[in-house]
Formats: sequence, C-alpha cells, structure tokens
Amino acid sequence: MSLVNLGVNTDSLGAWMRVQGLGGGVIEDVTTLAGGTQNILLRFAMNGRTFVFRRPPLHPRANSNETMRREARVLRALAGSEVPHPALIAACDDEEVLGCAFYLMEPVDGFNPIGQLPEPHASSPEMRHAMGLALVDGIAALGRVNYRAVGLEGFGRPEGFLDRQVSRWRDQLASYSDFAAWPGASALPDVGAVGAWLDAHRPGSFIAGIMHGDYHLANVMYRRDSADLVAIVDWELATIGDPLLDLGWVLATWPDGDGASTVSVTPWDGFPTPAELIARYRAGSARDLSAIDWYHVLACYKLGILLEGTFARACAGKAPRDVGDRLHGRAIHLFERAARLIR
Repeated sequence: MSLVNLGVNTDSLGAWMRVQGLGGGVIEDVTTLAGGTQNILLRFAMNGRTFVFRRPPLHPRANSNETMRREARVLRALAGSEVPHPALIAACDDEEVLGCAFYLMEPVDGFNPIGQLPEPHASSPEMRHAMGLALVDGIAALGRVNYRAVGLEGFGRPEGFLDRQVSRWRDQLASYSDFAAWPGASALPDVGAVGAWLDAHRPGSFIAGIMHGDYHLANVMYRRDSADLVAIVDWELATIGDPLLDLGWVLATWPDGDGASTVSVTPWDGFPTPAELIARYRAGSARDLSAIDWYHVLACYKLGILLEGTFARACAGKAPRDVGDRLHGRAIHLFERAARLIR
C-alpha cells in the first residue's frame, strides 16, 4: 500500500519519529483501519513495533488539524486513568512535517460490536448483558476524571453549556433551508414541541466534566475474550461539558422496540434495558440522574437534527438519496421517541 497516496511522506514521518526517540527504519506492513467518518487511520510496523497513525482526510475541513490536536490532547490527559482508551505514543502539531497535524497510538487488540458479534459473545446472552453494562461503565469512569487535574482546563466552555444546546441545534435545523427541495422542519414530528419542552425543563445546574461527544456502541472496542471494554475510540467531538449527555446519547441510540436505534448488533437479546443502563451509571457516578429523561430527549433532538442534515443535502442532490431517506426515517423515529418521553 502506498502511504504517499494517503498523504503520508514516509521519509518525513520516519525522520520525525527518530527525533521523537521512536527509532528509525523502514515503515512496513501498512494496513488501513476504520475510524471516524473521514479521518485516515493506518497501522504500520517499524523495527518490530506496531503503531497506529491518525491524520485528517486528504481534503480536510477547516477545523481538521485542530481536531487532531484536540484528540491527541485528550488521549494524553487520560493516560493512567480508569478510562479505557488507545494509549498516545506521540503527537505532531507542526503541519510542516506532513502537511497536517497527526499522532501515533498504541494498537488496540479488540473488536467493534457493530454487525455480527464474534464468538464467544454471539452465543452468550449473559456476556452481551455485561457488554452493555461495560459500555456505561466507560462513560461513568470518564465522568469521574477531574478535567482540571489532567490538564484540560480550557478544552471546552462548560459555562452555559446546557443553556446553549437547544438554540444551537434549532439554528442548525433552520440552516437546512439553504438546501433546495428540503421540505422543512415540519417534516420532523413535534420538533417545535420537543425544543420548547427542553427549554422549559432544562436542569438548573450540572457538574462539568469530560464528554466524549458521540458515545455509542460504534465508538468502542471490546476484549475478544470477555465483555470488558478495551478502548473508547474516535474522540474527535470530545469537550468539557455535561457528561450526562453522553449517557443520554447511549439511550437515544439504544434499541427500545420503537425502530429508532442507530446501532445494529446481532444477536441483540441479552443486552440491558435502558433502565438497567441508567441504574448501572448511577452506581458508578455521584451525578444527579433525576433529570436523565431530559438528557435522553436532548440527545434525540440533537441526533435527529444531525441526521436530518444528510436528508436535506440529499434533497439538493449533494448526498445519496437512499442514504438521506434512510436517515430521515431515523430522525422521525427519534422525534417520535422524544415526544413520548415528554408526554
């Protein structure tokens, strides 16, 4: 595989690695890995050691390099914590080296559960139940990290975090009017009522902490021989905010018999109920969960609006129509779920 075609000059990377004390030699055994929506994730070997390399896409967005820097910063901060995560080896903020910011991680020996589960997980409802509880344990551990103590002061804007949420996503939805042929917000049931309910029932306070920002089964890896998490991955949306929104995100993406799930794991029987997930989080956190329905509804609201964005682009011919239609259906289900919760 040619690393040049993936935006990686091997001579420059090797020279930088030597400066970092990572040795020198030939980069070999290069394979691509799945990770994030567009970011490039590679595994390669050098001098008998395996590295995982992450950089922005070949056609980066305006904030792609800053996203790489932020991901590396949060992984560095989590070193030594209870939070399962890929260990950071080294990061390069200097875009002159490869034309972008990038970093190196230790490889993770595990699997992502989306799709068909491997054995022994596929044959054990008990193991699948424990997998669901371990998922919640991951964000409970993340929420226990003192972000100031690990050097993440200024990593986000926790002041007014909850106050900004509904207006931020309401404005995002309104911006889709720029796409021709999008039918408008009225295509989403109860969108106005859900937003109004969120504004009226917003918790008065929260304990700020590290948020993953996109926490669900597609963004974790499990051990091959147990139900334990081995790593939480794809930290590109991490910030300092209200960690209970990560729990709300799990609930919004969790199959609940209403067709609104955004994850697909087979077989599913055995996984915990939403109530069991909440109870598990409560056992591992000192946070007040009395308003957890609010976070569940907010996650449905935010995720539904994000999914609707693809539908709006598809209406204008800027995304595949079949994908847009499918995600529009999921957005409708999410708003229907939110409407049931507020009633």
